[in-house]
Amino acid sequence: MIWRRMAAAVAALLLLAVALCAEPLEDEVARVLRLDEVAMILRDEGLRHGADIEADMLGGRGGRYFQDRVAALYDPGRMRAALLGALAETLDDDQMRAVIAFFDTDRGQRILTLENAGRVAMADPAVEELARARYRALAGGDDRHMAEVMRFVEINDLIERNVTSALESNYHFLRGLADGGGARMTVDEIMTEVLSQEEELRADTTGWIYGFLLMAYQPLERETLRAYSDFSASPAGGALNSALFTGFDRIYNTIFHQLGLAVAQAMNGSDI
Repeated sequence: MIWRRMAAAVAALLLLAVALCAEPLEDEVARVLRLDEVAMILRDEGLRHGADIEADMLGGRGGRYFQDRVAALYDPGRMRAALLGALAETLDDDQMRAVIAFFDTDRGQRILTLENAGRVAMADPAVEELARARYRALAGGDDRHMAEVMRFVEINDLIERNVTSALESNYHFLRGLADGGGARMTVDEIMTEVLSQEEELRADTTGWIYGFLLMAYQPLERETLRAYSDFSASPAGGALNSALFTGFDRIYNTIFHQLGLAVAQAMNGSDI
């Protein structure tokens, strides 16, 4: 009897150890989606964007204060945490398992590798222009690769979601600029200014999205891209898309408001 009790106790301890060592589902999703890598790409993009803002709005004279603020805002740890939080809030356990099942494969990882590499490549203005030019050349034609990319874009509602996110980011930037005393604008004036950019922003977003995806997915077989679109149309794929947009919006709405404040404070010569 005592041996049975000891065996049962050992078995219970082993099960407890396995449970304690098991990776939480959301952390496994983050690993499979390579959120650490994504966060570093976002940081690099943010630093370049901050440099552009400094050049355009501060005449390149933002100084150490502004540069340090930009570097602090694009913190990869916080950006990863925001994305992870949105995933945990939006996806249930079954959806997380479906995401892992799709992306924790050679096919899924190849897709993510191409997406991340393409995003890095698009940071080069020459590459971006070539990608946009290819989209313009294929738009309205009967290219099969273009047709598959169009299906992917439509399923994920990438144009309208990205336009909405960009408009919100611009709004938060102008609010920060006004809150910091860098511009005298009411909320209504800010809304009017932001909405006046909508059509131009939609055209620019369409060119960027299609140029990027046509380039990034060029090496993919049609069957692979079709399978990716089919996954995106599933409940798990739809939940993943919504979660990522939620996470990105949280990141950028906060960052852009703070960027607006930083620009205003730099304009005013503040040491805050």
